[in-house]
Amino acid sequence: MAIKAVLFDLDGTLLDTAPDFVHTINQLAKEYNIDAPQPDAIRQQVSNGARALVKLLFSLNEGDDGFEERRQRLFDIYEATMGKHCVLFDGMEVLLDNIVSNTLSWGVITNKPVRFAKPIVDNLSLVHPPALLLCPDHVKQAKPDPEAMFMACEQLQCEPHEVIYIGDHLRDIECGRNAGTKTVAVSFGYITPEDNIERWQADCIAHNTDDIWNYIHPLAAN
Repeated sequence: MAIKAVLFDLDGTLLDTAPDFVHTINQLAKEYNIDAPQPDAIRQQVSNGARALVKLLFSLNEGDDGFEERRQRLFDIYEATMGKHCVLFDGMEVLLDNIVSNTLSWGVITNKPVRFAKPIVDNLSLVHPPALLLCPDHVKQAKPDPEAMFMACEQLQCEPHEVIYIGDHLRDIECGRNAGTKTVAVSFGYITPEDNIERWQADCIAHNTDDIWNYIHPLAAN
């Protein structure tokens, strides 16, 4: 059966947002007079969220004294710089054009709060803007729970088996599998050395946007 929609995770899948976080962590480290991690170490933790970045920088765990204060300061710095350094991954504009040209809907499901995600997506000024943007603010349970995926299907008037979900984290693939969508895991995202993308049980592993389109196209043509 032909697919009707292609949905993306945001950080590490649709967008290379790591440069924004590198700037944020460097500024936070400067404020606390400590050395910042190397950019590659920051990139690997972006998809794991602010808590993971605070742990990386300060060697603190959630619940430790000062953890929440530092996490909130990270948000403040990030909000002031978000979108200024991030870019679409190479080939993404062509991929989105191909998706829309084949009469497919596309959208974003992310665990990034809407106060960060929406301004970033809006500022991209895409020729083909997403049909939807779903964040944790819109659901009771964030990924890997399939709630957002079911909500997306309802809004796009399609069934889960008519959707492809693309992500760079195990929870993205689990979200898609839990909902019954097809899944694509992208190796160019923010994947830690401990991750084994081969074990995520995605329907496809893509190393670039051409790989993504080569998987989508035959399903769009059915």
